[in-house]
Amino acid sequence: MKPTPTRPAPPGAKPPKAASGRYILRLYVAGLMPKSTLAISNIKKICEEHLHGQYELEVIDLYQQPQLAQGDQIVAVPTLIKKLPPPLRRIIGDMSDTERVLVGLELRRRA
Repeated sequence: MKPTPTRPAPPGAKPPKAASGRYILRLYVAGLMPKSTLAISNIKKICEEHLHGQYELEVIDLYQQPQLAQGDQIVAVPTLIKKLPPPLRRIIGDMSDTERVLVGLELRRRA
């Protein structure tokens, strides 16, 4: 599985920058393992329901690009990294706990 941004960038484009309210997310997975495929499905659903297209999601398969794990200090997969807006956040797991993911993305306050 190769990185798959939800919105392809034109050739030669600069790395994405967050506009006001825009989320830049990176999901690290391990191939087509069940937790990885579940995490991809869950985060896409959460993003479409709560971010209404105001996000960019890049899925990175560490079997294909293991060198990327060191840069973002990935120690477990699946791991979601919220790059923008600040602060940077990490969420580990299959993203099935929607409330936990929303709190991690700062879309909802802790109860």
